Amino acid sequence: MFPDSKPTDVFVEVSSARDIQAVAALAREIWREHYSPIIGAGQVDYMLDRFQSPAAISEQIADQGYWYFLIRHDHRALGYLALQRREAALFLSKLYVKKSVRGRGLGRRAVDFVRQFARDQGLAVIRLTVNKHNAAAIAAYERTGFIRSGEVVTDIGGGYVMDDYAFELHC
Repeated sequence: MFPDSKPTDVFVEVSSARDIQAVAALAREIWREHYSPIIGAGQVDYMLDRFQSPAAISEQIADQGYWYFLIRHDHRALGYLALQRREAALFLSKLYVKKSVRGRGLGRRAVDFVRQFARDQGLAVIRLTVNKHNAAAIAAYERTGFIRSGEVVTDIGGGYVMDDYAFELHC
């Protein structure tokens, strides 16, 4: 746990080119470390270029209705999350923290932040997808109250698919 901090001063909305660069750098670090053993380095690099490059993040914010937030503690960026309103639900598109701070309650605090954000938007449901082989993330989401609601296979091009479980949380 991180003493002397509050969720309101830890989650900072991404609004500048510098913030977007910080998110893209975090994505490269976290995804390569965490996802390469799960989906392979080729798919990780493809997804980083397609979905987490500075240009892709900028487009998601400007044109696709995404909100990105840096997760900061002591002025250090330790992770990030991305949200998008989809019909009557909030879609938690991304929630990633550095390996060095996993297991310290930051993910739970991020989910609490997302719950409050959903309520502030007048939304009662949060949805997400998670890779079927990402056992640590599945367990973490289940500990915070998410319930598995289905399976989703998405062709993302380049000969790759995302093979995920769908989860939801009523807040």
